[in-house]
Amino acid sequence: MSFQKKLNRFILERFKPKFLYLGLLFLAIWSITSHVLGATGLASEPVTVTVLMQAPEAREWQSTLSEFEKKYPKINLKIVEGPNQSNQIEDLYTSSFLLGNSPYDLVFLDTVWTYKFAAAGWLRNISERISEPELAQFLSTEIEAGQYQGNLYRIPLRSDVGMLYYRSDLLAQGGYNPPETFAELMEIAQTLQKKGLADLGYLWQGKQYEGLSAMFVEILEGYGGFWVAPDTLEVGLDQPEAIRAVQFLRSTIEEGVSPPGVTTYTEDETRLLFQNGRGLFLRNWPYVYGFASQDNSPIQGKFGIKPMVHASGYQSGACQGGWGLGIASTSKHPLEAWKVIEFFSSKDVQRQFILATGKVPSRTALFNDPAIVAKYPHYPELLKVLNQAVLRPPIPQYAQTSDILQRYLSAALTGKISPEEAMTSAAAETRRLLGKTAQN
Repeated sequence: MSFQKKLNRFILERFKPKFLYLGLLFLAIWSITSHVLGATGLASEPVTVTVLMQAPEAREWQSTLSEFEKKYPKINLKIVEGPNQSNQIEDLYTSSFLLGNSPYDLVFLDTVWTYKFAAAGWLRNISERISEPELAQFLSTEIEAGQYQGNLYRIPLRSDVGMLYYRSDLLAQGGYNPPETFAELMEIAQTLQKKGLADLGYLWQGKQYEGLSAMFVEILEGYGGFWVAPDTLEVGLDQPEAIRAVQFLRSTIEEGVSPPGVTTYTEDETRLLFQNGRGLFLRNWPYVYGFASQDNSPIQGKFGIKPMVHASGYQSGACQGGWGLGIASTSKHPLEAWKVIEFFSSKDVQRQFILATGKVPSRTALFNDPAIVAKYPHYPELLKVLNQAVLRPPIPQYAQTSDILQRYLSAALTGKISPEEAMTSAAAETRRLLGKTAQN
């Protein structure tokens, strides 16, 4: 017999009829109190909160799991290890929501997923759960990436941003400073290649996948162009600035600055070539810094980082990346799920995570934290890059628009069609997609 039933029997047997109303009143108060305690996460029974992450990421967060369990012994946090590829994680989350009865209380979100998931009704609005002063502690672009139609759906755990790596030793030998423009990068690369100082001039991600879109956003920004305007859904892929951006990337291959195989490279292929001393310039993410700085790295202490180059008269662009947590709309334990978000996004826990993994903070103050800077002295410089970050189009249809861009951009870069034809077709197909969606 449950405790509640035993209590009911006790009151009915012990209280005389004239005092029965007091017993019933006590029962009502007890029932309301129990309900409130359960609703505020203070229920006596342990609650399981589940989240899906890429396997490497899940293992990294396991190191702080024991601390969470000590602080919240009544919350059993279950981190499910998923595939390594982020698009596969997105597919698993999407399938779970479409099929109904999703097993996930928390959603581990890439910056470009928030709009799709929020528009579909798969995330809870968490705007009221965090104060404005606390929100201001995070990078503004990361908060922007977690918002949809004025509401907040995602709290950032760690950030990411595209940047330019360069061989400082080779530039010094050639008498050059790090380049600021696309033209300077090409000139320096060709000169040092001719002198035999550099094998591969410029490495970037040219394979047909999401990394191609992320890389192209930076080149597009550097030429003053745009992809999709989120407020109006205007498409800018067939504008002169966008076509020039494609022409620049294609010229790096045609003029021998980038190898022909660059159109098949992802982040790690380019990282390994640069780390092994073959590349002069590299576009990649901050994780490369740790690998290139290891004791067995041929370029340890021989490279630097800076914001991406740009066309003369325009500004640098750095693609905003990063991961955060949102609460699934189907979760039966939203308050406990919020406790998880609060804990893992807190300053102390984030500091511990960054020191252990070398990932990028989402809290601005941590870029100049003494302990972090002592271990990662490039973080203040990294913050400068992040201050020039740009978002990929924050629209619910992002996945489809990215697929369109990748297909036509890949065709142009591999010489199957001209940059003009590729961007004209990409723009037309994107407009059809967005126009149809808007009508629906």
